[in-house]
Amino acid sequence: MRELSIFLDESGIQEGGSEFYLVTFVLHDQADDVEPAIARYEESLAVRGLPDIPFHATPLMRASAYYEGMDMATRKALLSSFGIFVQRVPVRYRTFVYESKEFDGPQKLAAFIRRDLVSFVVDELEFFQSFDKVKIYYDDGQPAVSSALRDAIAYSLSKEAVLYRKSDYRSYRLSQVADYLCCIELANAKFAVHHETQTDVKFFGGVRAFKKNYLKQARRKRF
Repeated sequence: MRELSIFLDESGIQEGGSEFYLVTFVLHDQADDVEPAIARYEESLAVRGLPDIPFHATPLMRASAYYEGMDMATRKALLSSFGIFVQRVPVRYRTFVYESKEFDGPQKLAAFIRRDLVSFVVDELEFFQSFDKVKIYYDDGQPAVSSALRDAIAYSLSKEAVLYRKSDYRSYRLSQVADYLCCIELANAKFAVHHETQTDVKFFGGVRAFKKNYLKQARRKRF
């Protein structure tokens, strides 16, 4: 039995309180072993003397939560190390970007997400139909997103998509991959309209450096 895992992450406020709202879907064929990539990542952290803590892009960039009191050089090294891990792990992703001016609340946004997901699944129907089971991993997010994904899969594939909580270190790592990719796509959206923040520039450099060192590598995983 072939199983597909989908990990979700989002950025923004569904009520329109932020300039952009993004939702990122990371797809993993469970037949593809993620253990070697995880092992190399953890080994690289040890070799570089970096702490092995859960990756969360926003706290990392703001020096909050796990990263409170950590200097900029260490946080940039953690971002770079995780980016290398993302390049090695056998996953693909798709991000949908919405401007807050396009929607007036969660219901309309959910309709947009559902529409785009159905279109995506239909376009890649052969891929999705090759799986017997679809598992969705999504914690502490907006119910509208997981609902839209389940509806899109049921509509397009006529099969049930089951919602799971993250249960082991593999699923936690892949959820962190979704977090990282969502961060990169948000930065790209901001750079595209010249609304990048000082924090963005400190971590990514200017737009050329960002595209060369971060976006280009991430997009190699884009579905």
